[in-house]
Amino acid sequence: MIDANDPIIVGWGHTKFGRHDGLSFEQLVQSAAKEAMDRAGIGADQVDAMWLGHFNSGLVPDGFCSSMIVGTDPALRYKPAVRCENACASGSAALFGAMDAIKAGRIKVALVVGAEKMSGLDTAGVTRALGGASYQAEEAGMSFPDIFARFAQDYAARFGDPVEAMAHIAVKNHENAMRNPLAQMHRPVDLAFCLEPNEKNPMISTPLKLSDCSLISDGAAAVVLVAGDMISDFDKAVGFRAAAQVSDVLPLSAKKPADFEGPRRAIAQAYAQAGMTFDDLDLAEVHDCFTIAELLSVEALGIAAPGEGRRAVIEGVTRRDGRLPVNLSGGLKAKGHPVGATGVSMHVLNTRQLLGEAEEMQLEGAETAMCVNMGGGAVTTYATILEPIKS
Repeated sequence: MIDANDPIIVGWGHTKFGRHDGLSFEQLVQSAAKEAMDRAGIGADQVDAMWLGHFNSGLVPDGFCSSMIVGTDPALRYKPAVRCENACASGSAALFGAMDAIKAGRIKVALVVGAEKMSGLDTAGVTRALGGASYQAEEAGMSFPDIFARFAQDYAARFGDPVEAMAHIAVKNHENAMRNPLAQMHRPVDLAFCLEPNEKNPMISTPLKLSDCSLISDGAAAVVLVAGDMISDFDKAVGFRAAAQVSDVLPLSAKKPADFEGPRRAIAQAYAQAGMTFDDLDLAEVHDCFTIAELLSVEALGIAAPGEGRRAVIEGVTRRDGRLPVNLSGGLKAKGHPVGATGVSMHVLNTRQLLGEAEEMQLEGAETAMCVNMGGGAVTTYATILEPIKS
């Protein structure tokens, strides 16, 4: 039952992820925003407020980008817009801000965009920018491959070598991306290539190879949210059965990385809100910034006990035809990871699945979907469970 102030998704937009040399950050934002409003059949004059998820950290020179959404349509001028930053979970931070405003009864219609343009810097520059999401007092100079290598090393010390399972995750996600025309990487990889370092798949930070790392990407995604009492105005809508956020401490030294405690707690809170377990899910989009993060997410979802996720992954439990398909979009690994866009992208693609509009990606009979969007070294995590409420 949808209450009057429950936020529901009624429109969505999504650029292709990849390298967009001919498009500015502003153009990416406005392209996704316009598509979302058009899909919803919402005029810009009906939008009450706007949220932009954008990490930046020097990836683009503009440090004040919230009003770039305003340029999408003259009728958006003078409406409130705000930028939300929460590392790689900036898109979900923007989404939750809009949801809260609707739940409070302050607004009826929200436009949410997540976007990032990363290709303006070289690889070293992107690495430095993303490094700003780590704890500078202790981790300055460490790259995020270095940080997630610590997760893999802790997992190996406590449970056994995760490398084979990580390779299976990379193969699966590249295979899934072949069905996603919006994905950055349309190139399958085989298991042998992912298992051993080689000239085309060098070791980045032991045990993480290039095939274990997400991509440098440009892109944007957007959703239109409206209050539940407007549902009669729309032919299709998706609602939130649960929405949870957990923030852990910043220092990696203060955590046991393989416990993945923040994401585990966020997922548990979402299950509790929804009155569900993983057995009730049909699919999930999780934050595979590195393949070890997906392995740990598989365990946090309850698919397998700690240390047992390796077997589940290798046996195909998370494949398209498995018990719980994970990252049918290709995930961050192959779909791409324009940092601020990722959380919104997850919600767009799961919405399309639940409404039967995922085209070649479509999973038949999908009725419940989870999104797990993480920022930093498992520092902040947003977990939502979506369901169709009008299809």
